[in-house]
Amino acid sequence: MNHNESPIIVGLDIGTTKIAAIAGRKNEYGKLEILGFGRANSSGVQHGQVLNIDQTIKAIQQALLNCYESNPDLEINEVYVGIAGHHIKSLQTRGDMVRQDPETEIQRWEIDQLLNNQRKTFIPAGDQIIDVIPQDFHVDNIQNIKDPVGYNGVKVGANFHIITGDRNAIRNIHRAVDRSGLSTKDLVLQPLASASAVMSDIDMEAGVAILDIGGGTSDLAVFYEGILKHTAVIPFGGENITNDIRMGLGVLKSQAEAMKVQFGSALADEAKANAYITIPGLKGMPAKEISVKNLAAIIQARMSEILDFVTYHIKTVGLDSRALNGGIILTGGGSQLKHLIQLTEYTTGLNARIGLPNEHLAPNHIEELKKPMYATCLGLILKGYSDYDHKHKEFTEQFKKVEVPRTLKVEAPEMEIPVMQAVAEIDGNARKQKFWDKFKNNLIDLFKEEEDQVIK
Repeated sequence: MNHNESPIIVGLDIGTTKIAAIAGRKNEYGKLEILGFGRANSSGVQHGQVLNIDQTIKAIQQALLNCYESNPDLEINEVYVGIAGHHIKSLQTRGDMVRQDPETEIQRWEIDQLLNNQRKTFIPAGDQIIDVIPQDFHVDNIQNIKDPVGYNGVKVGANFHIITGDRNAIRNIHRAVDRSGLSTKDLVLQPLASASAVMSDIDMEAGVAILDIGGGTSDLAVFYEGILKHTAVIPFGGENITNDIRMGLGVLKSQAEAMKVQFGSALADEAKANAYITIPGLKGMPAKEISVKNLAAIIQARMSEILDFVTYHIKTVGLDSRALNGGIILTGGGSQLKHLIQLTEYTTGLNARIGLPNEHLAPNHIEELKKPMYATCLGLILKGYSDYDHKHKEFTEQFKKVEVPRTLKVEAPEMEIPVMQAVAEIDGNARKQKFWDKFKNNLIDLFKEEEDQVIK
C-alpha cells in the first residue's frame, strides 16, 4: 500500500487537564507516521465531562492551531473523539438471528445486521448507546467463534458488550466539536482507545487489564482470552490527587500539582523521612516547609483507593491474578508517578508495567509522543484505521498527499511551576538547630526595633 493512498486520521482527546490533537497516517510497514501534533491546557471539562462548552471550544481550537503550526499542509475536517466520565456504563447481552438461507455461508452483512439489532437493546431513559462490541460468536451448536463469516448454519448469534453514556454528556461533546469547525467521525471509549495503543495481541491472549489514569477519571478495560470482558470508568484521577495535596498540605493548586509531578511518590515507605520541600509564603507570610513523606502518604491514599476499585471490577467478572497472566498495564498521565508499579502490584496482586504507545509508531515520531499521556489520542487514530481496514466507515476526504514534517514542533504550553526550592535533606538535630537559629534571629530583630524606638 502506497502510504499516500491511506487516509490521514485525526484523534482528538478532550481531557480534564489537556486537549490533544494528533494527525497520523499508516506507512507501508503498517506503522503510524505523525503528520501533526497540537496540545492545549483544558478548561471546561471536569471528570471527563464537557461542562462549559465555550471554554472547551477555545481549548480545542488552540490545540488545532498548534497542530496546524506543526504542519501547515494539514487540513482537518473529521476527528475521532475519546469519551469518558462516570456516566459511562456497560452491560452484557446475547443476541441471535435465524438466517434466511442456512445452506449458504454467513456473509459480513449478516454480522453487521446482528450488531445493529443490539442497538435496539432496552437501556434506561436518558442514556444512549455509544458502542456495541461482539465478544464471541456461535453458529448453531458451535461455540466460541472469533469470526463466523464463512461458516454455515441455521442460527448465528453472539455475546455483546454494550457501552452506554448519558445523552446530555454525549451531546455536549458533539456540540463542542461541531462548533470548533469539525465533525465527529466516531466516539470511542477512552480505555479502549488507550488499550489499542499500548497492548499487543500477546497481551490480549494472556489476559490483561489496562488502567488509563487521566486527569479527571481512571479508565479500565479488561481483556481475557482475546475478548473484551469488562470496561469501567473510575471517577478519580490526577486532579483528585492534586486536590488532596492542596487540602491536606494547605497549598495552592499550582503548587500542589508541581509538588506531585516533581517530588511525588505513590509509596510513603519509599519517601525519605528527612526530606522537605520549601514553598514561598503568600504576600508577607513565612515560607512553608513540607515533608516529602507526608506528600507521598496523601498520594498513596488516593492511588490505593483507585486500585481498590480496579481489584473490585476485576473480581466482578470472575477473574484474578491466575487468569490475567499479562497483569496490569498502566498508562495515561497519572501512570508516571514514582513507585506506582510497586503500589499496583502490592494492592492488586498482579504484575504491573507502564504502557507506552511506541509499538505502533513509525521511527519519525517525536520524544513527546512517547509519553503514556498520549496513548488515548494515538489509540483513536488506530481505531480509525481499524474502521478503514474493515470498511466500517467511508473515508473520502482524507486521501491527501501530506509529507511527514522533518521536525515536528511541540507547541505545548508548559505547566507553570511556582518557585520552589529543591528537596533539602535535613537530619533531626540540624532541623532543630535551624529552628532555634531562626527564633534567635527573630528575637534579635525584635530587640533592635525596641532599641531604635528608645533612641528616638
